[in-house]
Amino acid sequence: MAVKALNEPAEIPRELDRWNWGAFLLNWIWGIGNSTWIALLTFVPVVGLGMMFVLGARGSRWAWQNRAWRDAEHFRKTQRAWAIAGLAVWLAVIGTVSALVLSIPSILKNSEAYEMTMVAVRADEQVRAALGDDIATGFWTGGSINVEAGGSGEARLAIPLKGSKANGTATSHAVRTAGIWDLRLLVVTVDGEDTPIVLVNKDRVSIPGAPLNL
Repeated sequence: MAVKALNEPAEIPRELDRWNWGAFLLNWIWGIGNSTWIALLTFVPVVGLGMMFVLGARGSRWAWQNRAWRDAEHFRKTQRAWAIAGLAVWLAVIGTVSALVLSIPSILKNSEAYEMTMVAVRADEQVRAALGDDIATGFWTGGSINVEAGGSGEARLAIPLKGSKANGTATSHAVRTAGIWDLRLLVVTVDGEDTPIVLVNKDRVSIPGAPLNL
């Protein structure tokens, strides 16, 4: 096969004109490394998303035309290296994001607001009668906790509950003032039941289905 001269546009061999994973996964980074400046369009809002797929489909052709390659094998090895690098970067990003997301329940469960909520839930006779005496919690605790430097803060939690009789969800709202948490709202809903169990409702929040707001 003839070697392509520098800056001489050439039609890419058929066997090399295939989907380019390096261009798709690393887009603008791949574009700089392969002198394919059109890849910088990935920075343009809306256009950028579509450009990723365009690069995947046409990246091999553009790279072949925009750089000098010793031969087809040199091109093939280089693009394979880009694909491996792109896969490694995306796996690292996905792994990091997944680790952060999976750490949220642990962070919430280690909070004082969570402990306060669960102590109240396990001590309530109505809840024990509905769920059972041995109340455990599920993994995916949701919500948010914000604590400011001055000692104030707020916590909103949704805690999955598992009992010997039934499962449910504890929803709580706590406010932190001068370093001290105050439980303002605590409601337990039992799976399959329309009427929630209201344990705390200091702010008299309207709770659908509750016969009495505390």
